[in-house]
Amino acid sequence: MILPVLRKENGERPHTPTPSPNNYKNSISPVYTWAVGLSLLFIAACSQENNLQQQAEAAPAPLAAVETDTVVTEQAPVEEPQDTTWNYPGPRPTAGAILPHKRIVAYYGNPLSKRMGILGEYPPEQMLQKLDEEVENWTKADSLTPVQPALHAVVITAQGKPGRGGKYRLRMSTKMIDDVLEMAKKRDAIVFLDIQIGQSTLQEEIPWLLPYLKLPHVHLGIDAEFSMKSGHAPGRKIGTFDAEDINYASKFLADVAKENNLPPKLLIVHRFTQGMITNTENIKLRPEVQIVMHMDGWGPPALKKDTFRRYIKNEPVQFTGFKVFYKNDTKRNSRLMTPKEILALEPAPLYIQYQ
Repeated sequence: MILPVLRKENGERPHTPTPSPNNYKNSISPVYTWAVGLSLLFIAACSQENNLQQQAEAAPAPLAAVETDTVVTEQAPVEEPQDTTWNYPGPRPTAGAILPHKRIVAYYGNPLSKRMGILGEYPPEQMLQKLDEEVENWTKADSLTPVQPALHAVVITAQGKPGRGGKYRLRMSTKMIDDVLEMAKKRDAIVFLDIQIGQSTLQEEIPWLLPYLKLPHVHLGIDAEFSMKSGHAPGRKIGTFDAEDINYASKFLADVAKENNLPPKLLIVHRFTQGMITNTENIKLRPEVQIVMHMDGWGPPALKKDTFRRYIKNEPVQFTGFKVFYKNDTKRNSRLMTPKEILALEPAPLYIQYQ
């Protein structure tokens, strides 16, 4: 039996350390002109389309360099202004990175279960049509950021009983993963393979996915809620990952990308309480991996915004994500948050997941 996702409100106070984004300053190159004799010529540069101003200063030439019939002109090397589009923590990604150039809109679940999310709730074609509608909604909400569709499949599911291996987790068949990849092809979608490790470890479970992670369009998700270091069965207590766990996953993906000459891999980390992720300041950022801290809590808009502020905004590792629950968010006469409302969050999420 596949364990349904449980959620819990948490009133812990957030930590406050916030990595500062990189700031870039534009360089201004002076131009010096020597003229005949001791005359002084001042050149004012016009405003450029990018609103940068260049200033020109003229200085008298040394007396030894002055000739009666010669004008000597010397120009300093021109420095190209630095790119200011990368305003996120960590090193710039390698070529082919998806973020921040696109916004990812993903459908989450397990195709073998109607209870784990939209991905398995409907037949594949109907599910993909609904994904098309959400992609269109986000395109309308932010026409400047292209939308990248995605399927986010839970391929290792937490279990309420130990099972044959005593790990409280169940690995899906490779056929199930292959079926998800085939669905994704129909929409040019990328794929996330999500793991709920139970009482296992990332070191034991991630290598099992290596043949798929070698594909350029396949990425990874890790769910701290079901990482039961406490020894409890999944679902009875919220689990946890430490920075050390996330660093292992990140390095594994970075090695895969480098060894196979792939564009940066994406790592989605689920979070909706303080204790789910510990020591975020020790998470290492690498150019081959883009880490998304994903707000995974459900409830009315006010609660979801507060959860995002406490556990994502206050500890922004690199990029941010936000989940919308088609069913749980509408309980108690509540409603779904709109793309416009989600875009108003700071920092604006670049990974949007629907369950």
